[in-house]
Amino acid sequence: MQNPDPGIREIVESYKKAIAEWPKPTIHYGVKWTEFSSVKRDSLYFREQERPEVILGKMLFFDPKLSKSNQISCSSCHDPEMGWTDKRRVALGNDHLTGSRNTISLFNIASRKSFFWDGRATTLEEQASGPLGAHHEMAMDIRKLPKKIQKIKNYSIFFKDAYGDDKVTYERIVKALAEFQKTIKSQPSRFDQFLDGKYNALSDKEIYGMHIFRTKARCMNCHNGQNLTDESFHNIGLTYYKREYEDLGLYNVTKKPDDVGKFRTPQLRDLNLTRPWMHNGLFDDLEGIINIYNSGMHMIDPKPEQKRKDPLYPVTDSLLQPLKLTKEEKSALISFLESLNGTKYKMRRPEFPVK
Repeated sequence: MQNPDPGIREIVESYKKAIAEWPKPTIHYGVKWTEFSSVKRDSLYFREQERPEVILGKMLFFDPKLSKSNQISCSSCHDPEMGWTDKRRVALGNDHLTGSRNTISLFNIASRKSFFWDGRATTLEEQASGPLGAHHEMAMDIRKLPKKIQKIKNYSIFFKDAYGDDKVTYERIVKALAEFQKTIKSQPSRFDQFLDGKYNALSDKEIYGMHIFRTKARCMNCHNGQNLTDESFHNIGLTYYKREYEDLGLYNVTKKPDDVGKFRTPQLRDLNLTRPWMHNGLFDDLEGIINIYNSGMHMIDPKPEQKRKDPLYPVTDSLLQPLKLTKEEKSALISFLESLNGTKYKMRRPEFPVK
């Protein structure tokens, strides 16, 4: 942003101070939100990687022998070279079968309150059983998995180091996987440097984009806190009800009509590494996503008589409203979102037992 007008320059300067003194965001009545906070470099990262449970979990995570075919590992969909996702619209698994949802990145997974796009798991251990047993993912009979791993003699020392003896159980497998996944964290970005007081870390355009994010674009209503997510579920108008790509989201878990079309709010850190986006992976362009939010997303809301006849007809969240962003505001918003990318380190794949 070259030579911003005085009004924009004043806005930019209003953020070059302690966060407590920043302009307040535009928040919808009743919404609980949390202010931004920075990610710190994990000084204990390499020490954590040496913990016996993490070493075991890492080996299991990358080992295709956890699948029925011995060809698919957790890392097939959650690849560290691809932002802990797979860059596909939807996941590809056993027998080249595809799922219906986009692979969620594992960045900062330890901070989540629920798992999967529909929140059907409440712990990391519970989350692990989904892909392991799903016919279109790893297709493994989880009842047979412990015996299969127990036969790989070289694994015994790692189980003994982690748990005190070499017995392999399903509970120990998923616990180790969870302990490893908890170490997958975003690295600080220029956004974090700015939050910590390095005010030249962001350009004026990026700072102005952050202001738009917090105010006119109203993004803070759902994307707030350290990882820019409210850890909740919303219908943003992409249910595709009774059409191709239909997905009822949270309703499939709760069976509550009000939950039709609701999906978890994804975190925005390192978002350029985790594309494509949305629960169905249909969006790969930030400008396109901003344009659909700019529209207000209420094009398919039912008329009262439609809702009476069909209680499951999805209603887009009232938080979404037409934004009327200008071309300059949209461009600044994209610049800010791109400043959230800070992770560069790519984890090496381990050597795992083969006998």
